[in-house]
Amino acid sequence: MSNGPDRRTLLRGAAFGAAAPLLPLAGTAAAATPAAPAAPASAAAAAAVSLRWLGTAGWRIDVDGRTVLFDPFLTRFRTGLFDGAFDPATRLVTDPDLVREHIGAPELVLVSHSHWDHLSDVPYIAKSTGARVVGTETTFHLLTAWGVDPGQICVVKGGEVLDFDGVTVEVVSSLHSRNAKRSYFAPGTLNAPPRKAPRTIADLVEGDTLAFQVTAQDSGLSAFLTGASDVADRAVQGLRPDVAMMAVPSSTATHQYVPRLLGALGNPGVVVPVHWDNFERPLSEPPSRDPSTTLDAFTAEVQRVSPASRIALPDYRTTYGGDMRPRA
Repeated sequence: MSNGPDRRTLLRGAAFGAAAPLLPLAGTAAAATPAAPAAPASAAAAAAVSLRWLGTAGWRIDVDGRTVLFDPFLTRFRTGLFDGAFDPATRLVTDPDLVREHIGAPELVLVSHSHWDHLSDVPYIAKSTGARVVGTETTFHLLTAWGVDPGQICVVKGGEVLDFDGVTVEVVSSLHSRNAKRSYFAPGTLNAPPRKAPRTIADLVEGDTLAFQVTAQDSGLSAFLTGASDVADRAVQGLRPDVAMMAVPSSTATHQYVPRLLGALGNPGVVVPVHWDNFERPLSEPPSRDPSTTLDAFTAEVQRVSPASRIALPDYRTTYGGDMRPRA
């Protein structure tokens, strides 16, 4: 995977984005305009990869029968965050049957940071499947406290380019979202395992934030994945993904978040808003918006800053090709 925009990447990105519709969110009245046929090379690349949104920032990516997970938070228990009764002492729970319903047989789990809505189902996934986990030192210490084999965990900081036999993972240093007060829940890092296994959501500190670019080596298709709505734009400069999963902010605390990230990524052919849903509602229901996020303003800004990019609003129950067009 190259850090620079080679001709094939630019052509593929243009084919993914050109004359393409805004995909409507389930339950809305948005109408999609007819899409221009994708170029043959793009169609082949898209067919080799499937993507499914797991809600929040989470994704399941399947490449030639192999599964990669990103920030898989599936149990989606109530903390009171969305009804004005937020309780940091909420106990962490995992529903094994529900998790197994969505994850398949993952070989790799990528974790952006260690807050509960990104990490809390990962210990069960790691221990029950043997999947390798890639994350920060804080993620490592939390998982080992839960009894995950340290040999399964790959500690990264940002800048690493890792080869997983057909899938390339580029690790990118990133930043956590900021609220209107320019702060966020449970900051902090760990340089040793906690004395006791985490029991509440407040036990899961952020522990630095990462982004990832995942590339299917056979097709060359690449997806950029974020778990929070801030950007270290110099760290992502020149990545040039085909598809960018961008977390939607809940405030304007981060200066010029959308133009900075899109500019650094080279205006991807497809932009997918994530982390805008109420992640305490089950995945069996249609996505429900988190009222604190600015989804409409976000999509309008993407269209203004990068008019050639197609915006794909995902649904939990839909499987997409690598170009984020729904599959039958």
